[in-house]
Amino acid sequence: MGTSSCCRGSAQAWVAHVALTRHRGDQPGRGIDPPHRSPAPASESTGRSPGSVGRLRPEDKGYLAQVGDLEATDTRDPMLNYGVVVDCGSSGSRVFVYFWPPHNGNPHDLLDIKQMRDHSSQPVVKKIKPGISVVAATPEQATSYMRPLLRFAAAHVPAQKHKETPLYILCTAGMRLLPERQQAAILEDLVRHVPLEFDFLFSETHAEVISGKQEGVYAWIGINFVLGRFDHPDGGDAVVTVAVGAQAEAVVRKRTVGILDMGGASLQIAYEVPGASTFPSPQQEEAAKSLLAEFNLGCDVQHSAHVYRVYVSTFLGFGGNFARQRYEDALLNHSQAQHSLQGQPAGLTADVPMLDPCLPVGLADTVERGGRQLHLRGHGAWQACTQRLHPLLAHPGTNSSQASLAGMYQAPIDFGNSEFYGFSEFFYCTEDVLRLGGRYHTPTFARAAQDYCSQSWAVLTQRFQDGLYSSHADQHRVKYQCFKSAWMYQVLHQGFHFPLDYPSLRTAQLVYDREVQWTLGAILYKTPSLPLR
Repeated sequence: MGTSSCCRGSAQAWVAHVALTRHRGDQPGRGIDPPHRSPAPASESTGRSPGSVGRLRPEDKGYLAQVGDLEATDTRDPMLNYGVVVDCGSSGSRVFVYFWPPHNGNPHDLLDIKQMRDHSSQPVVKKIKPGISVVAATPEQATSYMRPLLRFAAAHVPAQKHKETPLYILCTAGMRLLPERQQAAILEDLVRHVPLEFDFLFSETHAEVISGKQEGVYAWIGINFVLGRFDHPDGGDAVVTVAVGAQAEAVVRKRTVGILDMGGASLQIAYEVPGASTFPSPQQEEAAKSLLAEFNLGCDVQHSAHVYRVYVSTFLGFGGNFARQRYEDALLNHSQAQHSLQGQPAGLTADVPMLDPCLPVGLADTVERGGRQLHLRGHGAWQACTQRLHPLLAHPGTNSSQASLAGMYQAPIDFGNSEFYGFSEFFYCTEDVLRLGGRYHTPTFARAAQDYCSQSWAVLTQRFQDGLYSSHADQHRVKYQCFKSAWMYQVLHQGFHFPLDYPSLRTAQLVYDREVQWTLGAILYKTPSLPLR
């Protein structure tokens, strides 16, 4: 049949058990084996876990999980379709098995995709370590590396369904770092040998190294699918008018959410751009094309109800830990320059340390780079810290409102009709010590951050030892919370231009008490190419 299989069922039934892995590693929110983070205790002000984007309430009938969704997948049902996605990350790989019933016949609906559950009602997922880049020097071993994951998936998908079950092997951060020659050799081995052992629907286009932009798009799709933002709007739902297609057809539909995700080394932002953008120059228009993705999640290319235009940008070096390193490098270079001019500036000895406004009062720290040392002592001045960090945003010499971090193009955001969720460092920074996770309120956060920074290191250490902070807070968090809170603040308000009174940002670790994998977004994105079954 000529129609594609992306006529999809309601997404509302599966808001309770999917996951978008957010951790403190190099790639924001994309790790293979993140530390488990249970929801924090309910805050006194909201009565809910600040780690959750939302809690299911009796009135949330659109998001009530069906009992059957938590039960073992009925593999005896001949009508079910299956899909397998392997996430090849930097530190390991995971395989996820998804399933979905036949579409409901409504061309405006999406597939009702769920993660498969085994006989014990546990999600069908398997992890292996290390990452696939371990076979970079011996690419002929790529299939052997992948074999345990594929055997696991093959054992769970009914044998009679293998030939029609798509398999996608998608590689992220670890593979991106390899030379293209090594990437190609690994993928070639997989494409050549996997079909000899497994009957999955697998071709050359099903094994790839995805870009940070693709990964961001998949994550955006997964989060919005789980939140039901691709469903038809009901009374009371926030809506937005979007211009889609070549004719810029106006469509009114549910408002989607944007994502902010700060890891240890990098930062990412992704959000829908409802209208067509205008550009001051052809050069900026060309640069913007690499940051905008337009795609149709619907089942018919003639229907524009599910055409989305999403802006995705990744900033390497702008994660919390890497930003601290860049800041320390700047301090060290400044000290060396002062040494050349003055002979004996502060920081060259422990007796005469350089005062650092981004560290708690009295905290002594030493920075070492290439045999050079810089001695620091915190004096906890949060406002001064935010000013010190401003140069690290690396704005270009322009007043353009479309200039973002590092001078990159930023698509316009309608701050009067939008909603964002902040993951990873946005959540850790607001919740682990300050206990303000959940709805973000700028004045409250700024006051709490300033108060924390002004405390002596001895007091903060005692509070940590007394267990007054979140159970997820560690010594590193307590030490660098002052810096990271200032960095988060600057990135949000000076880098991305969020107004100080923006009311619609939530920081979160979980969505409906579960994590959400970007692989969910990948299978949703890729299923339109499958023939109708």
